[in-house]
Amino acid sequence: MINGEPQNMLLINNATVLTMNQKRDIITDGAVAIEENKITAVGPSAEMIARFPDMEVVDAKGKAVMPGLMNSHTHTVLLVLRGTVEDMTGDAIFGYMTPISFAMKDDERRAVARLGCLEAIRSGTTSLVEPFRFLAGYAGGMVESGLRLWLSENCADALTLKIRHGVYEYDRAFGEEFLERTISMVEMFHGSANGRVQCQISAHAPDVCSPWMLEQLNLFAERYKLTRTVHLAQSPGEIKQIRDAYNRTPAEYLGDNDWLAPDVVAAHWTYCTDADIDLLASHGVHMAHCPANSSRRGPHKVRAGRILDAGVNIVLGTDNMTEDMFQALKIGSIIHRGACGGKNEGGGVTPSPVATLEAATLNGARALGREDDLGSIEPGKKADLIFIDLNQASLQPIINLVSNIVHYGNPSIVSSVMVDGRFLMREGEVLTMDEESVIAEAQEATLASWQRLHEASSDIELPPGLVSNLAR
Repeated sequence: MINGEPQNMLLINNATVLTMNQKRDIITDGAVAIEENKITAVGPSAEMIARFPDMEVVDAKGKAVMPGLMNSHTHTVLLVLRGTVEDMTGDAIFGYMTPISFAMKDDERRAVARLGCLEAIRSGTTSLVEPFRFLAGYAGGMVESGLRLWLSENCADALTLKIRHGVYEYDRAFGEEFLERTISMVEMFHGSANGRVQCQISAHAPDVCSPWMLEQLNLFAERYKLTRTVHLAQSPGEIKQIRDAYNRTPAEYLGDNDWLAPDVVAAHWTYCTDADIDLLASHGVHMAHCPANSSRRGPHKVRAGRILDAGVNIVLGTDNMTEDMFQALKIGSIIHRGACGGKNEGGGVTPSPVATLEAATLNGARALGREDDLGSIEPGKKADLIFIDLNQASLQPIINLVSNIVHYGNPSIVSSVMVDGRFLMREGEVLTMDEESVIAEAQEATLASWQRLHEASSDIELPPGLVSNLAR
């Protein structure tokens, strides 16, 4: 192994292999054979050693090998807000997230996005789905990390910087800028890095996309044969705007504009009604659930039990200010169980840990139309794997490994990460990024971005801790 480059043939041996295959097999003394960027075979160590005697062997004794986690909805650039808006009142979306995304420069977005990629790798994530703004200007830095990526320009034709002042004004020229950036992004990145990088079409949200914008995006999706994503029913303001303008719910509005289909992943669903849930389920729309982020101001209100009962494919994401998918797993389990309830007053035990882990692996692959080559450890699938150090106090004692990972997993248990047969991190050392410089550059970019935001929009309140940093 040199500089994280892939091996032609590699045998990961002596591992506990958590396959997530159809039977959810766990092989306690197993091995995974990899050729180029794909899994060739999976089985007991003794059999695999005999079958592949010429392969380079990676001894994984004391480790569990499992599919890499898929973060199905995140905005890495919004790490710029970490430790601020979580504890502030007001509208985080249009009061802070949107203004700072416009205030930042490309190199600043790149620096903060790379910090997100670094955290993702250390947190056992192998795939990121990133809908945001100005992707063409910063995504190259994410590609260099080695992660598997789905990129999309978060399009809108409402003048989003006016919304914090209570004004919804639609401007076709403003929307055209997003469409032009979408074309640039697709032409630059779709199918690049040997197919490791893909693009999607993204409508930011129903309240900021007119019927004209949704139609243009559908034409793009058809032209480039891309899947679609959208935020849905994420705020009371969105609900009110769509009701006032169209006398519809956001889900109904998307249905009116041909935005409900099995190729669509919609994030959040916080304020969906029963009728909305049934409508979305009937069209095969996938739900990107971001339970940790959505619970920062109290438990997420989403009706997860009702959504699960409707048969919706739920995938997990981190959304804003973190790339730690272990948070999403454990908080998602809590939120879902609370929503599902149980016979006893204390709540239930549905969904199971396996079902929760599926939301971060197999379900994520299904939502992207990639269940044939991602989401589990099986022959023919991509070698996107993570190694879990079982000799960690936080995982011991082990009776049910999946339960321990879902309820008690954290980034410190991840020892190695592989994408396309290439180690991005090996035995705790990140091979594709200079951690020290990534962290320093992100800190510098964050302070510069907040300073510029304050200069451009003095009405936006600065967090108290940031004032002293900017004064230095």
